[in-house]
Amino acid sequence: MRREVRRAGRVVRALRPGRGSAHPRFRTSVRWWIAGRTVHALLLMALGALAGLSVVVATAWTLTENSPRSMADRFSDEERLLDLSLAVLRACVGTDSLDPEQDSTAHQLLATLASVTGALVPAVLLGIVLIKLFALRPFVWRRRAGISHAWTADFPGYARRNADSDDAVIAVRFYNRFDNLSVVDLRARAHLRYLERSPHDGSLVIYKQWLRVLDANGEPADERSWLAVERGAPFTVWIPVEAPVAELPFRRIQGKDLSGSSGVKLLVRLTARTVGLGTEVADERWFDLEAGDFELGRFVPLQPDLDKDVWRWEGWSDFDGLLGSRPDGDEPD
Repeated sequence: MRREVRRAGRVVRALRPGRGSAHPRFRTSVRWWIAGRTVHALLLMALGALAGLSVVVATAWTLTENSPRSMADRFSDEERLLDLSLAVLRACVGTDSLDPEQDSTAHQLLATLASVTGALVPAVLLGIVLIKLFALRPFVWRRRAGISHAWTADFPGYARRNADSDDAVIAVRFYNRFDNLSVVDLRARAHLRYLERSPHDGSLVIYKQWLRVLDANGEPADERSWLAVERGAPFTVWIPVEAPVAELPFRRIQGKDLSGSSGVKLLVRLTARTVGLGTEVADERWFDLEAGDFELGRFVPLQPDLDKDVWRWEGWSDFDGLLGSRPDGDEPD
């Protein structure tokens, strides 16, 4: 009996994944983490980290200095601590150096740490600037995807075919936010992601389904393409639901019944090329069916005026708002 228990214990231990074989295995890409942050956020984080390091070094410096004063007297001198912290901060950015006590190994180590940090900080900041420089995300997305009747789509033929239909259409809007960047050959595709139980063992399985979008002629197609993307002009990806949507969350889209599905999300992905740089840019936006990323109603249109700069077009203040009725004078996009 003891032998069987020991063998069973060995089997259990063998089946347990070790540290080297554990799953899932993840890596965090520092480059893309930096690319996803704003310049202001990166600067604040860098200054905060350097300030925190300066305080730590100044505290350790005070603790290890050769002084007849008591610890209470040393740390009660707030002005000296502030001056020391600022001196350490200057050393950490490479504009100053600390003067350690000759017989203090701790001070020598702290001064070396500050000097090495001061040598590395300019290189790190330059790397961050270069990453941000070449990390192009030119598109700004409307906060929510709008769902309205199919006859409200900006395609006369499609609207006429659905004039007597209760079917709905999803509208996802975006625009190019760069004033000096020309984007061409833009393509948009959409797909649905959802989870359902496996008929084999009942476990959850992730499924993906490509969705048809309306092309330039208002016909269902695999993708929507634009030859050029004017700066600031809004563009819309129209996704036919092919079913009525009276309330949210909707439970059917393009023949797929979602009543037994969970984790339903809609993905819209954009790919394009830039003029001058010759690089390809890509962006995407996930819309969660259960998290309020959809709303019933038609978006507020912009009123194009070729005599004005695009940023002065009427309607920008309500870009994330809903109109609630069919608009007049909106330019098809």
